[in-house]
Amino acid sequence: MGGGDASRSAASSPSSASAADGPYASTYERFPGRPTALVGATVYDGAGQRFDNATVLFRDGEVVEVGQGLATAGYDVIDGSGKFVTPGVIDIHSHLGDYPTPSVQAHSDGNEATSPTTPEVWAEHSVWPQDPGFSRALANGGVTALQILPGSANLTGGRSVTLKNVASRTVQGMKFPGAPYGMKMACGENPKRVYGGRGRMPSTRMGNFAVNRQMWLDAKAYAAGNRSRRDLAKETLAGVLDGDILIHNHCYRADEMALVMDMAKEMGYKVTAFHHAVEAYKIGDLLRENDVCSAVWADWYGFKMESYDGIPENASLLWKAGACVVIHSDDENGIQRLNQEAAKAQAAGRRMGLDIPDAEVIGWITLNPAKAMGIDAMTGSLEPGKMADVVLWNGDPLSVYSRPEKVWVDGALLYDALDRKRRPVSDFELGQPGEGDVK
Repeated sequence: MGGGDASRSAASSPSSASAADGPYASTYERFPGRPTALVGATVYDGAGQRFDNATVLFRDGEVVEVGQGLATAGYDVIDGSGKFVTPGVIDIHSHLGDYPTPSVQAHSDGNEATSPTTPEVWAEHSVWPQDPGFSRALANGGVTALQILPGSANLTGGRSVTLKNVASRTVQGMKFPGAPYGMKMACGENPKRVYGGRGRMPSTRMGNFAVNRQMWLDAKAYAAGNRSRRDLAKETLAGVLDGDILIHNHCYRADEMALVMDMAKEMGYKVTAFHHAVEAYKIGDLLRENDVCSAVWADWYGFKMESYDGIPENASLLWKAGACVVIHSDDENGIQRLNQEAAKAQAAGRRMGLDIPDAEVIGWITLNPAKAMGIDAMTGSLEPGKMADVVLWNGDPLSVYSRPEKVWVDGALLYDALDRKRRPVSDFELGQPGEGDVK
């Protein structure tokens, strides 16, 4: 189908932070699509609005208009009566491709656990495009874009990569064009457990901060000096200090999140999102004031000491505080049900008296993750000129009984539950008995 692996030339500086520039540039090209009108559906635009009995028009890969009574001449008309339309779901925290299925040791490529700080590594260089998890996320979860992060064994785990959820022979053919890179950092138990157990620093939380602060001091010296001698680790750190690379910080405890925001101010960078963030509800005001998103689960808690104060009302309390809420997966199965996870978080708020509109909850899995990933000008909501990343659900997307009926990426129909020829299967699965279809 599409030419997702076509080569392109891209001349830029080594520290260029956009996935569209520099080495290993995106070669993504959208698959061919048809001008399409989804008519008569309930539409959640991702930006907090609901439209009843509405029409969504898209063509040439872009959203054209959303509203009632729109002219549909020149479009393929699809009856959406009784159905729902949302932007494509976006997962800000995934390890697909780096920890692919089948989950065997040979596929464990997400943690470069050889040093507490490894900013020089890039998650994309571990991504296996044939991971069956990609097609399952598309078909079962309506996921059209996702960020692949290194694991959390390291204080600094390396660069993340944002992908379009499309079939490709290469990771470059999946890279979201124009998306900024992220850099993964981690607080708390994981780094001190992994490295302290080997008799080296850090072995405590104070050791975590000391190693981090020295790393940033060294990076600031590099950034202020002559960058002609390449240093892969410091190139990434300099990109963060320049504001080109976004910090995604694995952090559970509220006190540590507050300390990290102080360290960011000391060293001159910004945290775009805390991930897992089970205690974010304790500092919603600080997160709002610092414009930091919280990427959270609906109800994971108690699986290690720093997660024991996790509560199901976390997301709702953050919403009440006016902070940015994102529902994430961190799991190859959870990514297929982010809509249900968002509904669970909403229900927990309702039980404590917080009535959060459905249209805003949809933003937790569409526009808010796009914002934290630096791609909200291109996707995440059904606004004219944005990418036509669209899901037609067979029922209310916040119901456990609903699932995607059709999924478009950049206006190309890549999944159709009613057409067996549009149910993507990876090449890896084709060689396995009984795995000829997405289930």
